[in-house]
Amino acid sequence: MKKGNLELSVGIFMLVGILCLGYLSIKLGKMEFVGGDTYGLYAEFESVSGLKQGAFVEIAGVEVGRVESIAFLPAKGVARVNLRINGGVKLQDDVIAAVRTRGIIGDKFVKLKPGGSEKLLTSGGRIRETESSVDIEELLSKYIHGKVE
Repeated sequence: MKKGNLELSVGIFMLVGILCLGYLSIKLGKMEFVGGDTYGLYAEFESVSGLKQGAFVEIAGVEVGRVESIAFLPAKGVARVNLRINGGVKLQDDVIAAVRTRGIIGDKFVKLKPGGSEKLLTSGGRIRETESSVDIEELLSKYIHGKVE
């Protein structure tokens, strides 16, 4: 009987340890199981070159969300970027979304510039004003070939 109790105790201890490791992995990875306190918005860009799913969404250098998905809309010829914004962040309907690069060759992220409107975007809303990413290779090519405008 003593051996059975010891094995049960070790089993429970291992199960609790695995659950704790799983919890820490989720929290450190900033993942959410049940959506958390967030809401979704979308924006359409002419170019999102280099932007990836999971990229940061920032306002004034502070992370306020993540890029949830990116899809091409063939009918419009644009890329639709779905954003997941933290629930405590309220955005005006005239906010501007821009794809930017962290440093010269760093990761791409979406920078939001707050607007001045009193009307707020709600879940599923569209960010109308966008600025596409700057393609460094294209700019260098134009400069080298003398086609800079």
